[in-house]
Amino acid sequence: MRPSPAAPDTSPPHRTLQPGWRRRDALAACVLALAGVELVYLSDFAQAVPWKADVGWVALGAVVLAAPLAWRRRFPVAVMVAVSLVYFALGTWAGIEMYASQVVLFLGFYSVGAWCPDRRRATWSRAAVAVGMAVWLGWSTVDQFTDPEVGERGVNAYMAIAAIQFLVNIAYFAGAWVFGDRAWNAAIERQELEAAHAEIRQQQDRLAEQAVSLERLRIARELHDVVAHHVTAMGVQAGAARLSMARDPDAAAAHLRGVESSARDAVSELKTLVHTLRDGEEAPDSLPRLADLNALVEEARTIGQRAELHRIGPEPQLPPPAQLALYRTAQEGLTNARKHAGPRASVAVRLRTGADRVELEVSDDGRGGRVGAPASDGAGMGVPGTRERITSVGGTLEAGPKPGGGWLVRATVPTRHDPEERP
Repeated sequence: MRPSPAAPDTSPPHRTLQPGWRRRDALAACVLALAGVELVYLSDFAQAVPWKADVGWVALGAVVLAAPLAWRRRFPVAVMVAVSLVYFALGTWAGIEMYASQVVLFLGFYSVGAWCPDRRRATWSRAAVAVGMAVWLGWSTVDQFTDPEVGERGVNAYMAIAAIQFLVNIAYFAGAWVFGDRAWNAAIERQELEAAHAEIRQQQDRLAEQAVSLERLRIARELHDVVAHHVTAMGVQAGAARLSMARDPDAAAAHLRGVESSARDAVSELKTLVHTLRDGEEAPDSLPRLADLNALVEEARTIGQRAELHRIGPEPQLPPPAQLALYRTAQEGLTNARKHAGPRASVAVRLRTGADRVELEVSDDGRGGRVGAPASDGAGMGVPGTRERITSVGGTLEAGPKPGGGWLVRATVPTRHDPEERP
């Protein structure tokens, strides 16, 4: 049963709170509270502001106004509402100094735009506070029309002052709104960019691990193909030399020369493999090609294997990796026939070149297979390794017992292979 795909994350984005945010916000709240208290007493000393209550209550109000800022990142909407209500209360019944309090109110309004994850709630809450501030300012303006000083200064002058206050407040709240939203957008974009970078790094790590695994598989295939073929041939030749040593020394010597030749070929191919692993490049001239099939079949004959090669069609024009894959397929087929088909089995290697594909068959008539038998003995480097090699060049591989007895391996490779396409 397949696991159901994970549902996409539809939760609203959140800004990540950086370490030390509590300490920084608490420090800012303390600084603004102390500044507010000092400004209250300095204003009282200079008699710059007529307080509506005792100066001690006004100073306490400055502390209460700044205190909520310690939680402005965690609870931005609640902090803005608390700061606004205290500001209204102080302005209505006690009095408020006009410097530190403006910074506190600005930060409370700004923090909603910068930190509230629910953007709809952030918009409506700020709009409500801004409207409430406009209503309160308008009510204060109307209320002050009853002040006797208005008659002395003139209504027009007072209306000009009120208009300036309205314009300043519009710019004040608009600036806090815009700066808060820009801070939120910049933080979210930065987090998304960091998440994308982290995902890219993870993908790079996975690709590196996959490349290492593929390289290990390639090395294992090459070692299996080189070592298994030549060592099997050496074993057959050594056994034949032992059996014929007493009655036919010349034949035994020929078999031993075959052992020597197979060992030399194995060392040569292993040197090529080591060179490739060390320098990272494969010399095309050193790689076996389809033109070397004649030598491969002839080598099989020299150790007593009944093998024939049939070429059908012109010489195939394939890139070196595809030629190497087909050559290794023929090599593996001859090796498996030597090990499993029996000493009297005949092996036929057929290479057919078509208009759009090249087909290689290795078949034997021995006892190595029966209908319904598995295509691999579980070693993992025989048929599976050959299939991986053929698949890597865009081809397909069929392997299994023949109905009439024996074993058949058929590899098909297209004459043109796009690496971007998967077979």
